[in-house]
Amino acid sequence: MKYKHLLSKGQIGTMSLKNRLVLPPLEVGMANFDGTPSEQLISYYLERAKNDVGLICTGITRVNEIHGATLPRQLSMSSDQHIPPFSRMVEKIHQYDTKIVCQLHHPGRQSLSLMIGFWPWIQAIGRLWPGFWHFFPKFVPSGTWMVDNIWGPSVVAPSPIPCTQCKQRTRGLTVSEIKSLTKDFINAAVRVKASGADGVQLHAAHGYLIQQFLSPRTNKRNDEYGGSLENRMKFLLDMIKGIKQVCGANFPVLVRLAVDEYYWAIGEKDQGIVLAEGIQMAKAIENAGADAIDVTSGTYETMNYWLEPTSFEPGWRKNLASTIKSNVNIPVIAANLIRSPQQAEKQLQEGTQDFAALGRQLLADPQWLTKARDGREHDIIRCICCLYCIESLNENAALGEPLGCSVNPSLGREAFMNQLPGNGNGRIVVIIGAGPAGLMASTILGQRQFKPIVFEQNDCVGGQLQLANKPPKKEKINWCFQDMYTQAKKAGAEFRFQTKPSVSDIKKINPYAILVATGGIPIIPEIKGIDLPHVIPFVDVLSGAMDIKNKTVAIIGSGMSGLETAEKLAENGNQLKIIEMLDQIAPGVYHQNTTDVMSRLNACNPDCVTGHKLIEICNNHIVLQNTHTQKNVIYDVDTVVIAVGMKPNNAMYTELKEHFDKVFLMGDARKVGRIATATSDGFNVATAPPLN
Repeated sequence: MKYKHLLSKGQIGTMSLKNRLVLPPLEVGMANFDGTPSEQLISYYLERAKNDVGLICTGITRVNEIHGATLPRQLSMSSDQHIPPFSRMVEKIHQYDTKIVCQLHHPGRQSLSLMIGFWPWIQAIGRLWPGFWHFFPKFVPSGTWMVDNIWGPSVVAPSPIPCTQCKQRTRGLTVSEIKSLTKDFINAAVRVKASGADGVQLHAAHGYLIQQFLSPRTNKRNDEYGGSLENRMKFLLDMIKGIKQVCGANFPVLVRLAVDEYYWAIGEKDQGIVLAEGIQMAKAIENAGADAIDVTSGTYETMNYWLEPTSFEPGWRKNLASTIKSNVNIPVIAANLIRSPQQAEKQLQEGTQDFAALGRQLLADPQWLTKARDGREHDIIRCICCLYCIESLNENAALGEPLGCSVNPSLGREAFMNQLPGNGNGRIVVIIGAGPAGLMASTILGQRQFKPIVFEQNDCVGGQLQLANKPPKKEKINWCFQDMYTQAKKAGAEFRFQTKPSVSDIKKINPYAILVATGGIPIIPEIKGIDLPHVIPFVDVLSGAMDIKNKTVAIIGSGMSGLETAEKLAENGNQLKIIEMLDQIAPGVYHQNTTDVMSRLNACNPDCVTGHKLIEICNNHIVLQNTHTQKNVIYDVDTVVIAVGMKPNNAMYTELKEHFDKVFLMGDARKVGRIATATSDGFNVATAPPLN
């Protein structure tokens, strides 16, 4: 057997598992607003179950409705009414011999005042008026402002120390509240058992309430729940013992434990939990009766050491799992940024961990293990760690929408994909452009039995991803277009490289429809001096067309294009001035990606000038204007790189519309965006009614 460790049976307490693959407790934002499993959520889990996942851990499941809600569409086990709907989902998952445990969770200080101030009322309104949930997302923005700025209640924590990311008023829990919360967790576990699920997992990680009690950074209490490690662990250990007492010793209790908070990695020494203390916690958890430990790390304040950006290497934190495994006798589950089955097999074989947890990777490709078992490793769609999943979860929560995935736009649409009409009947669809939008559309159309013919003016696929992969530590971007090309070829797409078709060329093919995905082109602002020879667009730096070394370079724009261009320029010994018209670097960029790039750029000491706009470029200097005072300032520079973004390149679409009826625009050619917006565009156009 090729993957004998990965495919071998496993045991967690009394729970027998068919293999060593675990879907860890990723929150996907797909539950019903009342905390019950939606059809969408059930379909999401079933797609993973039928593709051989051994154990599914649900996303965060609240244990009370007063101050325990984190997201509008998360699961709940706060009352008996949640048992029957959850039981229905459990039964469906068990049909595939997959086990399921429910993760019990409380956010503590990592929540919003809105969820505490309004959630109980919102729930009551929703029960009386089900149609309210269609209105709810429109209420959230104004409701958030009102709660945060006028009268919102404080979020709760062991001590009144706010989270620097959430920035909410925070109060410490009373002893009676703590004891009541302990009962909430135990009662929720009783309901999980009554549903027929196979166990519970207690979320003692990622900066949520239980970890807030464990960490000396967030727990400053001087009573029985604070001070010594033994006292800080009392909240968690009382839960474990209480669940075992009420549900029985044979009912599995897992604990997701952050064994290192990684504050030391962001320059805050002697702060929070470090691995040495994590080992002591793991031993105490085992002694309390827990059946397994899911090893992880980080908090909201050290998020890149929990949900890693693309720069992190696979397996970078496997020392955490191996250290805990060598100190306890119960099974250890760990994620360890596993992308390939070879990596999972190796880490299981060498004893790093007992179970391999694949979170974002199973968002990207639910068939991961099926493909590995069948010898189709080349067919696996790899997660590129772009963090769009967590970014979109945060953005979409207020809209009542689930998270998304850059490489798998069918995420959350599993039921739809299982009924995808195969009615193409060999009809030809011409696709112009083999970037992410074109590749995704060609794959879906091929699966629908159309005949996609893809024209690409370059000699390779990828489009602008062939620029996005050039900055340091962006090699995983290659996986994106490599894997999409594999899927498109598998679906029967035909590729014609180094070809820009004319109208007459396309007329000879006589296509049923034409999809235009010609990408974007750099924005060149109308500024005096923009035509000088030392002024270049950022794409020329990334592509290697311009090799700039040991110069003083002004980079105009601090979006991801600007920052990544700066990083590449820094490698060549250039002195950098990053100019941003707004008052902060990287406006609109997801904070984890900004933190990741700036952690490396800062080592090069760039001069970041915010609140200034470029008004003139001269032979050896630039003139900036302060956006607040309107005063001008001059900086001496050798080279100016323009990185103010892209604009749609849709001239071909305009031309083709004059000659053909069914012409559709997608990707950056329609609206400049991210990888996820391009792939979603390709997916949506390829499944839309006009192509039926």
